[in-house]
Amino acid sequence: MISFDEFRKLNLVAATITRVEDHPQADRLLLLTVELGGEERTLVAGIREFYSREELLGKQLVVVENLQPASIRGVESRGMILAAKSGPTLSLVTLDRPIEPGTAVS
Repeated sequence: MISFDEFRKLNLVAATITRVEDHPQADRLLLLTVELGGEERTLVAGIREFYSREELLGKQLVVVENLQPASIRGVESRGMILAAKSGPTLSLVTLDRPIEPGTAVS
């Protein structure tokens, strides 16, 4: 269990995917460029087998903005998307209405 104060340390924000590329060194990873309200970031996500580029482009989703950057197969990932996985199904945590990128999620 974590405390509410610990949970509040997470900056969950709305993000819009503006670019999708295959990771050059991994066949299960995608490079997502996301807009976070005036800032673009690259995120590395292991969702390539679940989503096509066309499905992802323009999609709005929830991102952990203040996660420490990590180098994943030579590419720096500066955040994390949220998703749920059950068996062979993966579903991204998305927004049901358009909202300004960078908006806090609570």
